This record gives sequence, C-alpha cells and structure tokens, in this order.
Amino acid sequence: MEKVMRKFFLFLSDNKFFTKMARRYGLKFGASRFVAGEKISDAKKTIESLNEKGLSVTLDFLGEFVSESDEARSRADECVNAIKMIGENQLDSQLSLKLTSLGLDISEDLVLENMEKILEAGKKYNVFVTIDMEDYPRLQKTLDIFEKLKENYDGIGTVMQAYLYRVSDDIENLDQYSPNLRLVKGAYKESAEVAFPEKKDTDENFKKIIAQHLQNGNYTAVATHDDVIIEFTKKFAEEHNIPRDQFEFQMLYGIRNERQNELSEEGYKMRVYVPYGNDWYGYFMRRLAERPANVGFVVKGIFK
Repeated sequence: MEKVMRKFFLFLSDNKFFTKMARRYGLKFGASRFVAGEKISDAKKTIESLNEKGLSVTLDFLGEFVSESDEARSRADECVNAIKMIGENQLDSQLSLKLTSLGLDISEDLVLENMEKILEAGKKYNVFVTIDMEDYPRLQKTLDIFEKLKENYDGIGTVMQAYLYRVSDDIENLDQYSPNLRLVKGAYKESAEVAFPEKKDTDENFKKIIAQHLQNGNYTAVATHDDVIIEFTKKFAEEHNIPRDQFEFQMLYGIRNERQNELSEEGYKMRVYVPYGNDWYGYFMRRLAERPANVGFVVKGIFK
C-alpha cells in the first residue's frame, strides 16, 4: 500500500494542472505545516524562531522546471534577496536551490549566469549555497555545472541521492574538490535501471555513502528522519574519531520537530530545510510520497 501511495503522490507532483491550482489557492490543505509561507518575510520569522531554539537553517525559495528566461532570472534575483536578508540580519542560515528554477532546461549559459550572480552574493554575505539534486535525467548536467562553479567558488555544495546505483562513484569523483555534500535517500520516481527499487537496499547504500564521504575527510550533511540512519552516523563517527564539526544532521521543516531539538541538545549540529514561496505544490507532493503518514496532517488541514 505504501508503494502505491508513493507512486500516486509522485505522479501528482508532476501534474501541471494541479500545480496551477495550488498556486491559485495558496498554502491550504495542510501544506503550511511543511512550507514557511509564500513571502520572504514569512521565511525570516521562521528562521529567527528556529535559530532561537539552537537550530540552523537552509532556506529554499521553491520553484523548479522553469521554461522562460525572464522567470529564471527573476528567481535568481529572489535568491540574491534571500541571501541579502540572511546576511543583513545575521541569521544562521544557508540557501538551497534547484537549477531547473534558474534555467537548467533552457541553456547552460543562462543557469551559469544566474548561479554566478547568486554565488557572488553568497560570497559577499558569507552565505553557503547548496544545489539540490533533481531527477536522474538532470543529474549529470547538475554535476557538470557544480564542478565548473566549484573552480571559482568555495561556498557551494550539492546533494547525493542514496537510491542511485552510481552515487558512490560520483562521490569518489567529486572528492578532488573536497566537497560539502548533503546525502539523502532520494525523492523522485526513478527507473529500476538507475535506482534501487527496494527501500532496504537504498538504506544500506545510504550507510555506505555516509561512511565513504566521512572517511574521505569531507563535510557531510546527513539529511534523514530515519533513526536507524541517525544512530548509524553517530556510532560511525565515534568509532572512527570523526569530529562533530565535520558533519551535521538535516531534517525538513515540519517533520519530527522534537527529534530535531533532541539532536541539537545532544550537541550535534542540526539544520532545518525551510522552503517558502508560492511554487510549493511539487515539493509538498514529494513530502507526502516520502512519508505517507503525513497525509494525516493534510486531512487535518482540510477540516480546520
């Protein structure tokens, strides 16, 4: 049943009609639990609240699969504004973004132009930027752009997805850059030709790449809500004398808040992924696909 629900929500996440409807009707039907708001002022309040609790943040201006150059440039400007807001208010926050929102599907020159504008702002305000990984057809393009940008900018990282067969090789190839990587299970619908179809295999590969990247001596963000993966990371770090300032845990805004606070209180760096903006629908559907239990929150939202 869980597999069926996952496929259903992943199907909905790519539906253009429902995406338009979501933009029209705003953050209703439970989405506000997982999205900070539609405006940057909403995001600022959320970051401040989380920082007061000792939690770090990575802020994401939601958007993906942009097909117009003007929109891509507009989204880049919003990312620059977000960096400026973080820097001027001295917030403990990084920025996350998707390359398809900045023109990846339009041209490489456009996405590089937008990324350089964003990274220059990141350098000015000392705000780290992470390139989120998207679906498999865009994986190699994303890595190629990351490598180009990494030659000129230190404050940039990207994401590796444990459900992909090739992920370990990709991590090894990137090791030459001493990269700051966020490791995740993966949230897109992928073919069994490129990704593990069974959760247990993905989980084992997740542990493998956590160990691999930590032993390579690189900064590792372990993005998971799974206690088994969390405990594996803690134990592995202890057994291999890996300092706590070489890794952090990351979780999504609105999910397992108590666990986030617990990890912070235990002395681990805990970063919360905080999305905002009106293009929230695809992100929201993937959160439901990852954790069908979240549907309960949606039902509550509908009847409030």
